[in-house]
Amino acid sequence: MYQWRKFEFFEEKFSGKVADDVTGKIQCCSSGKGRIVLGCDDGTASLLDRGLKFNYGFQAHSSSVLFLQQLKQRNFLVTVGEDEQIASQPPAVCLKIFDLDKMEPEGTSTSIPDCIQILRIFTNQFPEAKITSFLVLEEAPPLLLIVIGLENGSIYCIQGDIARERIKRFKLQVDNHSDKSQSSITGLGFRVDGQVLQLFAVTPNTVNLFNMHTQTPTRQTLDQIGSSVTSVGMTDRSEFIIGRPEAIYFYEVDGRGPCWAFEGEKKFLGWFRGYLLCVFADQRTGKNTFNVYDLKNRLIAHSIVVKEVSQMLCEWGNIILILEDKSTLCIGEKDMESKLDMLFKKNLYTVAINLVQSQQADAAATAEVLRKYGDHLYGKQDFDEAMAQYIHTIGHLEPSYVIQKFLDAQRIHNLTNYLEKLHEKGLASKDHTTLLLNCYTKLKDVEKLNEFIKSEDGVGEQKFDVETAIRVCRASNYHEHAMSVAKKAGRHEWYLKILLEDLGRYEEALQYINSLELSQAGVTVKEYGKILIEHKPAETADILMRLCTEESELPKKGASSGAFISMLPSPIDFLNIFVHYPHALLEFLEKYTSKVKDSSAQVEIHNTLLELYLSHDLDFPSISQSNIDEGGNDPALRPSKAVSNGKMISDKKDVNDEKGHQERRQKGLTLLKSAWPSELEQPLYDVDLAIILCEMNDFKEGLLFLYEKMKLYKEVIACYMQVHDHEGLIACCKRLGDSGKGGDPSLWADLLKYFGELGEDCSKEVKEILTYIERDDILPPIVVLQTLAKNPCLSLSVIKDYIARKLEHESQLIEEDRRAMEKYQEESSTMRKEIQDLRTNARIFQLSKCTACTFTLDLPAVHFMCMHSFHQHCLGDNEKECPECAPEYRAVLETKRSLEQSSKNPDQFFQLVKSSKDGFSVIADYFGKGIISKTSNGPTEALRSNSASSANDF
Repeated sequence: MYQWRKFEFFEEKFSGKVADDVTGKIQCCSSGKGRIVLGCDDGTASLLDRGLKFNYGFQAHSSSVLFLQQLKQRNFLVTVGEDEQIASQPPAVCLKIFDLDKMEPEGTSTSIPDCIQILRIFTNQFPEAKITSFLVLEEAPPLLLIVIGLENGSIYCIQGDIARERIKRFKLQVDNHSDKSQSSITGLGFRVDGQVLQLFAVTPNTVNLFNMHTQTPTRQTLDQIGSSVTSVGMTDRSEFIIGRPEAIYFYEVDGRGPCWAFEGEKKFLGWFRGYLLCVFADQRTGKNTFNVYDLKNRLIAHSIVVKEVSQMLCEWGNIILILEDKSTLCIGEKDMESKLDMLFKKNLYTVAINLVQSQQADAAATAEVLRKYGDHLYGKQDFDEAMAQYIHTIGHLEPSYVIQKFLDAQRIHNLTNYLEKLHEKGLASKDHTTLLLNCYTKLKDVEKLNEFIKSEDGVGEQKFDVETAIRVCRASNYHEHAMSVAKKAGRHEWYLKILLEDLGRYEEALQYINSLELSQAGVTVKEYGKILIEHKPAETADILMRLCTEESELPKKGASSGAFISMLPSPIDFLNIFVHYPHALLEFLEKYTSKVKDSSAQVEIHNTLLELYLSHDLDFPSISQSNIDEGGNDPALRPSKAVSNGKMISDKKDVNDEKGHQERRQKGLTLLKSAWPSELEQPLYDVDLAIILCEMNDFKEGLLFLYEKMKLYKEVIACYMQVHDHEGLIACCKRLGDSGKGGDPSLWADLLKYFGELGEDCSKEVKEILTYIERDDILPPIVVLQTLAKNPCLSLSVIKDYIARKLEHESQLIEEDRRAMEKYQEESSTMRKEIQDLRTNARIFQLSKCTACTFTLDLPAVHFMCMHSFHQHCLGDNEKECPECAPEYRAVLETKRSLEQSSKNPDQFFQLVKSSKDGFSVIADYFGKGIISKTSNGPTEALRSNSASSANDF
């Protein structure tokens, strides 16, 4: 003890006297609920508020108060005291429970708490003995467990709801010596661990532990040495403290624990916020000393010489000593800052560190102490030890504070150590990683660099910034280390960047890509495919085929081929890497289309293939001209130039190029046809783009196929007209101009117009065209004559036979029309005469039978002008029309009504004019039916209004 340092970590808050209202001698005390309760030998209990100010007192027992305890969970006061009985009998020892929240008026000036229960402690089963110790445990309210230690070595226990007297009494026996001084219970202590309840009991000879959670409490002896004085206590870790003259002992459930050799008679022991409190009598001086021990740090936090102490307790965060002369001493702990300032002034940094750690101060406060200690050591130029302290501040102290100090001191080894710890804790920034790697490279410490980069337990991405580490290693030419970091962190793009740009190891890069997952490999090939294609075209194409098809993975997926292919990358995603290598792209796409028939990107793939097939030089228009030599050839794709015999080699290359060009065109035509099967309305490529490509590259066969599939027949014959292919032109019209097979007969008219404007002798072709025009009656003869008259090289003999046949045919039609006209004129004349006769002459009805029932006609009868007669009863209500002639008349009226309705629909009229071979016949038919000739402003005006806008359609 004498080797322990003494510090004044506590200070006297106030001192004074107990209030004069407390008249008796203080025998016991208790604290809780923000107040102190004092029990005196005159039977009174006094309650003191903060500052030891007297609140009120009351007569708890008639004789004296032996023990009392303030409960924590409920505002109850439990007392044990003596109450006077009949004069001939000794005082009875009773246990009382007071409810301090309920007051009973007594007189006019004072009040006492409500006493809710009074129990006699000693009964016939529990014989009376001197009480040496008393303890109350609040179990689950309202249940209490009261233990009373006796001089005879017995412990009386009262358990239950004592306020309602629902209790159970039982006895625990410790020692049963004939000498009561050796068996007296000198101390008790409860230990609660979850549901486990245990009771420590001390006698002068033994230390015992009772397991109270069993049905019958069991006892075990922890030590064969006890204590004869009542100096016991409990720590906040449920350790039992016993004070003996030679030392202070700590006990746990398994026996004796640590022992502290503090000499002197221990009068009072206590525990306060991790400190051991002890009042002992110094044998050398004969005075009482009160010490506060910090056992963790092995120091005396406070020491003061005091008079005879009567009671010691803790309340309001202070330690309160009540002395025999009723004076009081209140001692409180200083704040942490004051204690640390005291230590810093004495340069006791290690003590300060131990203090903040033992008192569980926050990490920031601990770091501040460590920083000051580090600054102190740094000032003494003890850099290694200073750095050891700074390392402990990581996470709380700004790293730049430490880095700046050791940069200035040029202590690169210490700085490296600090940066390593910073990375281990995952608190390093990009700049810290850069600085650490620069330290390694400056020191040329490859071993440390390897340990930092390549260790199996791995620093990993959480410990340092991966990109910064890679960048610094590359800049320092530590490419292998940069690759190791990139590979471990899964930064495949960086790994390949180093392999390809720094090391030029293309084969290894391809192997690495092959080892990646499908999605990762696709991303890396997109970024570095141009470099790979330039140096390893065949191997790169193989990787792309694996990425886009991945046939080996199909069985593993357990899905259909079409569903799996839709998840794979599309070849279109990789077109940019082939921008300078169209030959490689063509081969890749051809291989892909031969393997995959139902790709989701078929349209884009076919568009690209068409562009390559139809391109004259197998090139993209967007390719940089820097890659093309002066002759227009790509040097990367053609053989090297020969020094001698250059002309022969050049001619040979031209022949090969032309041959290849023709083969590609043939493949393009095959693709156009195969990608537009007859069952599809739209092809598996962009039609407009295909037409543009064919136009740009003068690919007539493709244009003809596309126009024909799109039924643009006029554009088809226009292609033949441009090249003056007369034979192909007529053959095309024979195939496409047959209306019976869905063709367009008007093509013959366009063909005739072409030959009429040709300006050369084409008699043979014109005669053949006229045959089909005459067969399908496509054009009137006058139009044929006007069209052919424009060609000065054609003679009349070309159309002589055609005109003769047409005139003969027209003469026949004229004769047929004349005969029909005469017939209609005769019928009209007969009708007029009959109408005139009906208007001017009388009609004689001579029918003798009814037309309806064929019986003899009698009156009343009805005669119609159509010479039909009926009985009136046969007609019924219909007397206005003849039943025999009415259906025919109604049909005529219906026809007339339908003609009038159609006259109100001019669109139908013009549609008939457009679709008819002879529009004039349609107009004549309308006039003949009397539709157009009406003078009303209805349909006629409608036709007139539309005739202006549609005059060109006649």
